[in-house]
Amino acid sequence: MTLSAASSGPGAPGLDIPVVTVAPGSSATTTLTVRNDSDIVEAYSLEVVGECAAWSSVEPARVSLYPGTSETVTITLSPPRSSEIRAGERPFAVRVLPAEHPESVRVPEGSVRIEEFHELQTELAPRRRRGWLRGRYRLAVRNQGNTPVRVEFTPGQAGEELGFTFDPQRPKLEPGESVEVGLRVRTGKPVWFGSPVVWPFTLTTSEVAEAGDAGEAGAAGDSAAPDLPRPEELLPPTPLDAEFVQIPIFPKWLLAVLAALLALLLAWFTLVRPAVRSAAKDAARQAVQPRPAPSSGAPAGQNPQVGAGGPSTTPGGGGQATPGQGTGNGTGTGTGTGTGAGAGGVGGGQQSSQTIEVKSNAGETKPGVYTVPADSVFEVTDVVIANFQGDEGLLTFSFGDRKITTIALETFRNQDYHWVTPIKIPANDTVTVEVTCSKPGTPATGRRAQGCNEVLNVSGVLSLTTP
Repeated sequence: MTLSAASSGPGAPGLDIPVVTVAPGSSATTTLTVRNDSDIVEAYSLEVVGECAAWSSVEPARVSLYPGTSETVTITLSPPRSSEIRAGERPFAVRVLPAEHPESVRVPEGSVRIEEFHELQTELAPRRRRGWLRGRYRLAVRNQGNTPVRVEFTPGQAGEELGFTFDPQRPKLEPGESVEVGLRVRTGKPVWFGSPVVWPFTLTTSEVAEAGDAGEAGAAGDSAAPDLPRPEELLPPTPLDAEFVQIPIFPKWLLAVLAALLALLLAWFTLVRPAVRSAAKDAARQAVQPRPAPSSGAPAGQNPQVGAGGPSTTPGGGGQATPGQGTGNGTGTGTGTGTGAGAGGVGGGQQSSQTIEVKSNAGETKPGVYTVPADSVFEVTDVVIANFQGDEGLLTFSFGDRKITTIALETFRNQDYHWVTPIKIPANDTVTVEVTCSKPGTPATGRRAQGCNEVLNVSGVLSLTTP
């Protein structure tokens, strides 16, 4: 088996395949001739091996040759446009495997030079910021090319009102690497009042070549790859649009409030304050005016008139009234002993309090009763119940035939009830307390009591119903 490349490059030894140059995303081809120098018919399988095998192929992949004949195959190299396929030379080989004599396998080698491509993906978030003097943005940059680059950022604005700060300022990115850059936008002076001011600006992300990188790239381009695209041939980057909205320090409604306060102050000093001071002066003038002295023309030994219909006496007059001066003796109605009607009757009412104590043995039900006196009505406003021993059982209290409540003794030690509108208990009716003793409690002495002991105090106004 004899192998020969279609062409040989400078320095290509023996059966080596010449160097192939290809741009990512496109294809390049080279050829290889296979000759059968044996005395039998032989079939050969051809396959690209190495790290380029994933995006390389051989056509045809299998050839059959008579003795002394040859055939040329085409090797196609198609690297994808991806940051994972870095720029530079990469080796590859073609394995030629005979079917009849596999021990005679041959592997000619070659190399492919992958060209550089540059692609930056830039995102700015948010595109719109609000602030008094400054705004902060996040700039995400990703190198989607296949060669390391250093990037720089160029802000653009119609005027010079904004200042821009980047952190980091010029980051370097490997293929497939991302970086987040902080952008701070600052204005020169604040806006005190009025409407928000919108400052639009643009941001351009571009690659910048360092001195060492540029020299190496130029040397490599002049000798090995004269057809590589120069930086000036690349498409200009697309700028990103953004806005900074500068809000005023004091909002519009504050101006309206200040104007209203100023109007109130002016009204106070021009209208209200003079009127108040004038009224105060008039009141003070009336307060210091002298009162008129008693008339000196009254008859000797006679007091001046007290009031309309009021009493007036003379020395030694024996309590007789002076004609035309009133009733004279001061014993008429309204002297403080009047008949003022009580609640529900004609007698004056007075506060009254009654206590009912009920003692009972365990398992016994026992009542306690207070009867309202005849010709009276008891208006109850307050009830206090004491279970000082902590007895267990039931307590029910009623006013006449009306049951007020039933409560368990073990739920309280002291309980009180109050009514804004008194409950009226007529004459000869009763306040009844009924106690069912289940278990005597233990008082403060620490010894269990022999029986239950409950106390009810009822308070209110007791009024007479007959004169």
